[in-house]
Amino acid sequence: MNAPVKLGVLGMGRAFTLMVPTFAADPRIKLVAAFDPRPGARERFVSEFGGCSHDTPEAVCANPEVEWVYVATPHGLHAEHVKLAAHHGRHVLVEKPMALTLDDCDTMVDACERAGVQLIVGHSHSHNAPVRLALDLISQGVIGRVRFVHAMQFTDFLYRPRRPEELDTARGGGVAFSQAAHQLDIVRLLAGGRIRSVRAAAGRWDPARPTEGAYTALLFFEDGVFANVTYNGYGFFDTDTLMEGIGELGEPKPERSHQQTRARLRAVTDEAAEAAFKAERNFGGSQYQPARSGPPTAWQHFGPTLVCGEQGDLRLTPRGVELINDEGTRFIAAPTPVVARSEVIDELCAVAHDGVAPLHDGRWSRATVEACLALLESDRQGTDIMLSRQVAPGITPPRAGTA
Repeated sequence: MNAPVKLGVLGMGRAFTLMVPTFAADPRIKLVAAFDPRPGARERFVSEFGGCSHDTPEAVCANPEVEWVYVATPHGLHAEHVKLAAHHGRHVLVEKPMALTLDDCDTMVDACERAGVQLIVGHSHSHNAPVRLALDLISQGVIGRVRFVHAMQFTDFLYRPRRPEELDTARGGGVAFSQAAHQLDIVRLLAGGRIRSVRAAAGRWDPARPTEGAYTALLFFEDGVFANVTYNGYGFFDTDTLMEGIGELGEPKPERSHQQTRARLRAVTDEAAEAAFKAERNFGGSQYQPARSGPPTAWQHFGPTLVCGEQGDLRLTPRGVELINDEGTRFIAAPTPVVARSEVIDELCAVAHDGVAPLHDGRWSRATVEACLALLESDRQGTDIMLSRQVAPGITPPRAGTA
């Protein structure tokens, strides 16, 4: 049995809050240090996990107990904090999106390679077990060559509590960075990774939420595969009704959830009150509600996804993958998870203990950021955007100095 990976945390907002059940229940991880600007979050971290709380990100990265740093700060700080961790010789698990510009992605990759440390980007929903099961079936040739992928997701994303920068595209707000980073990562993984061009349109139809709330895009891959991806964060319709009533986090979805989200937002008086409301619901806040104990009901997901091949189709579900071909329909189950988001820890531990090259490494995740940026640029220009930084899944990153 390997010793637990000792993790230091930068940022205990929404992303960390979602990962708390994983960190608390997975014995392969030990939280030893954390930073957040909110004193309540720091205090709760010490009482719940032990270890140290620190007043600065630098102090976490310099803590000699820390082996890996989990960067869960706002999107625009990812590059700075990954560089800081690498400077102190710490391996890094950084939240999606990797960064907001390709230059920042380059800086992060270069800093980790120079320091000789590993970089994993997650959690992305492409870690989800049904996605990985579908990838295994594709690799086995079960549906022949993949020719087309369709993915869609309709949520209440834009009406959940937001900080001001989350409604400002220039600072990483809107669905292109926070949600396309999931969806494009999934589709790239299933379709071979190398997008040739993107043609997209994005929607901004609520002046009170002045950022992209919806998009649809056609992705054309180098080997002839094409894909359609659609996301609607204004959604009155809820695509979880097409996913057995299971929500994105792997639990049954209450009825009228989207309407209730809008109603809660209408009760918030202004921008500052909305940001405070969000903070109080996160880890350490006065309205923080710990996740229920016990294993999840099903796997997490990112909406209906279909992979069409020359010899059959695959439909991803929260419980596994449905195979449809000339013989009929067969369901391949993914056993119910014991710990939510344990797939992220699977990859981290494979890298930390077994020396396996990460699937979601810097180059892979930089290519997803390039696709997100191309989506926005295609909408602005009204034309196809060509991509140049794409990689296939499973590429082992070169050693430092060989990039």
